[in-house]
Amino acid sequence: MSLVESRLGLPPWDVLHQGIARHSPLSFGEAVIAVGVLVLAAAILLGARIGIGTVANAILIGTFIDLLLAIDRVQDLAHESLAGRTGLLALGIVLTGVGSAFYIGAGLGAGPRDSLMIALWQKTGIRVGAVRAAIEISALSAGIFLGGTFGIGTVAFALLIGPCIEASFALFRRSALGKRDRSGSNEPHRANATPYHGDMSVDRLRTLLGEAFPNAQQLSVDDRTGGGDHFRVVVASPRFDGLSLVEQHRLVYDALADPLRDGTIHELRIQTKGSA
Repeated sequence: MSLVESRLGLPPWDVLHQGIARHSPLSFGEAVIAVGVLVLAAAILLGARIGIGTVANAILIGTFIDLLLAIDRVQDLAHESLAGRTGLLALGIVLTGVGSAFYIGAGLGAGPRDSLMIALWQKTGIRVGAVRAAIEISALSAGIFLGGTFGIGTVAFALLIGPCIEASFALFRRSALGKRDRSGSNEPHRANATPYHGDMSVDRLRTLLGEAFPNAQQLSVDDRTGGGDHFRVVVASPRFDGLSLVEQHRLVYDALADPLRDGTIHELRIQTKGSA
């Protein structure tokens, strides 16, 4: 809502949503839901596993957007000064980062767009980052063609949303909820839940890699941000001998398919080498 009313440029997918709304009877929120459902359907057809969080993401975000945009005072925000709308842009990025940290950390299923990214990666073998970039660029290009708002806000969102999510995870770890998660609670952990603390995630990834590369001469997993979702792995194994770098990385991705699919891993940096 803050990003929409700032009128300084929307995130790539929202550029598409706005473009669709301008050329159809759909409201902005309804366009968000329609695109989310279509992306979700594509992800399912490609073999993605979904959870209740996946469905909730597809339906509820658009619903709440329309409810908020129907409030007159919210609509009046679009007529604020440039300084005021810049503040709205900043607020929107921060709130998206905090919300993403909570949604990812809940471990109830990746959103439709993340599910599509993972499904395409598994089908094509192309690097996850390249798949995500291709999806985002495609959505943005289609949105611009349809007349969606592209501007400095779009660039700011692309550059700042990652650090905002990382910072949100770090703050959560220091909060009462994060401490409760580390010390245990009355509720059992879901088998595929994304932990907010890094140690459990690191141990899980190290175990999976150890099973995939039992003769590894070097195997390390680092939680780069402390949030339990951005990792750097280093693996030296005879399995890599004679393989190209792409093939080596594919073996690592295959070993970590489950945590990639369930959202435990939001970003992964890989370094591999053979025994020579």
